[in-house]
Amino acid sequence: MPLTVITIKKVPKSLRGDLTKWMQEIATGVYVGNFNSKVREELWKRVQENLEEGEATLSYHYRNEIGYKFQTINCQREPIYFDGIPLVLIKAEEIEKEKGPDLKFGFSKAAKYRKAEKFSSAKTSPKKNYVVIDIETDGLDENQNSIIEIGAIKEENSKIYEFSSLIKIGKKLPKTITDLTGIRDADLEKNGQPLKNVLEEFKNFIKDLPLVGYNINFDIRFINKALESLEMDRISNKSYDLLRYVKKEKKYLADYSLETVIKEYGINKKVPHRALEDSRLTYQLSKQVNKFQENLK
Repeated sequence: MPLTVITIKKVPKSLRGDLTKWMQEIATGVYVGNFNSKVREELWKRVQENLEEGEATLSYHYRNEIGYKFQTINCQREPIYFDGIPLVLIKAEEIEKEKGPDLKFGFSKAAKYRKAEKFSSAKTSPKKNYVVIDIETDGLDENQNSIIEIGAIKEENSKIYEFSSLIKIGKKLPKTITDLTGIRDADLEKNGQPLKNVLEEFKNFIKDLPLVGYNINFDIRFINKALESLEMDRISNKSYDLLRYVKKEKKYLADYSLETVIKEYGINKKVPHRALEDSRLTYQLSKQVNKFQENLK
């Protein structure tokens, strides 16, 4: 069986303990093990579900030009593909960080003052750009089921933008899904777009902005599985799960369904289980959850 390596940083102790049941920790935060692809996928799913604000990478044997494949979550480095070969993209933030903030030569006092003013205004600015996302699916397993709708609300430079699309899936919807969402087979056939087109437009919409959602790991797992099936680059934007912050802020709710939570925060609306409408509700909620706003970076 092929070797698998998982590295983690700034994660809950419970996740570390969970990984040690299957893998050997050969250095702090570095886990290795030999198991089949099904076990690997289940372990990676556990990492995504319990990562919180931490970082993680997964590397494993793969039959391609270089003999391996890798995935990242919340990292400054992410895989990109060039003629089918996975390469490492280093984001601009990490490059700037490595350069360091102290430039001691070649700048006038006026330039230094302008630089100080720029960073001062950035620290005091209350506006943070991010995208709230939501999806509807025909089931709960990203390995077996499909995305039928994607919706998103983007706050960028104090302006609001929206994204919404149905997706053709080429199969009948379960009655339970139609009853829940109101989406019918005819809706997907008439108004649905090909999955690849929707994902390309969605990635252009979110760019590299932070993603926010309610139980967002579910959405990201489905989206990345769909991207991988089309041999497209996975999304690795920094993500925030509002559910996690709500649980810290409201510790004694009867349940933590979105409908229960938004009422607790004074949003008296029904959850329609449609991607764009649910994104709008989640966006409203994001403005009310203080612990999220405090941690938004």
